[in-house]
Amino acid sequence: MKRVVWGVLSTARIGLEHVLPAMMASPLIDLRAIASRSLTSATEAARKLGIERAYGSYEALLADPDIEAIYNPLPNHLHVPLTLQAAAAGKHVLCEKPIALSATEAQALREAAARVHIEEAFMVRHHPQWQRVRELVRAGRIGTLRAVQVLFSYFTDDASNIRNQLAIGGGALYDIGCYAILNGRYLFDGEPRRGIALVDRDPALGTDRTTSALLDFGAGRQLGFTVSTQSCPYQRVQVVGTAGRIEVQIPFNAPQGGAMRIAIDDGGALDGSAIAMETLPAADQYRLQAEAFSRRVRGEDSPGWGLDDAIAQMRVIDALWRSERSGRWEDVA
Repeated sequence: MKRVVWGVLSTARIGLEHVLPAMMASPLIDLRAIASRSLTSATEAARKLGIERAYGSYEALLADPDIEAIYNPLPNHLHVPLTLQAAAAGKHVLCEKPIALSATEAQALREAAARVHIEEAFMVRHHPQWQRVRELVRAGRIGTLRAVQVLFSYFTDDASNIRNQLAIGGGALYDIGCYAILNGRYLFDGEPRRGIALVDRDPALGTDRTTSALLDFGAGRQLGFTVSTQSCPYQRVQVVGTAGRIEVQIPFNAPQGGAMRIAIDDGGALDGSAIAMETLPAADQYRLQAEAFSRRVRGEDSPGWGLDDAIAQMRVIDALWRSERSGRWEDVA
């Protein structure tokens, strides 16, 4: 396959430390340009990573005729505007999550998505551990799936951190609650009917620092989660069925290039002695995500999720924000 030529908007930490090195290790990808609002920052990032071209504006990169695909890890409020600009320039876009701040805003991408590939960057769907968990669930390994429970947290109260800035889409639900919602949709193979949320906001920052939610997927299937930006770093997922459970120990920040293990428990002993551990192939989920997107750019058959999936994801988040205000269950419209 001819390598796809990529450009990156912003020198965000997630890109510099995780996504871009993974992309550059792939034979399917030519990561040729990076842009920042500061040419100095772009030049320094390009020098550090060995990227050929640095631009001092996003518009300059988008005007580069060699660039075919864009990775957009900008702050949340810029996801839709810059994705639209990239699409207008004829570039395909892999946009960091959440793709928008609401389902209505995400709908603005509809026309552009008819002309170029646009996808929300949930790298976890490309990791072998999640593909294996879904395979086990579908095969009935744990009986009928009843519940998915997610706990995901880290600590930062730095007001300069974009995750703590309310006006640009900061807070726990947008940043990490989206992963919990995705887990439910991925494993239940469907959309929740309604949801209810309990939200605690930082009195100074205004962002949701701890959010818990319950989502009803119908037929007795439930997703429950708690996410926090001001708790000790931790993440775990429990997938519970009528005949067993699966525990994913590092569900979201799986070590890049490392082999992961999942725990399969038939419930035979409460002390865990009945647990069987299964080791999954070593993988880099960021590289796998970018390679899958590159294949779609080349017209090859490759697993992917388009704009409809991203809009469905945002509808769930919208319902939970409405529930925060109403204090009641809200339908996922």
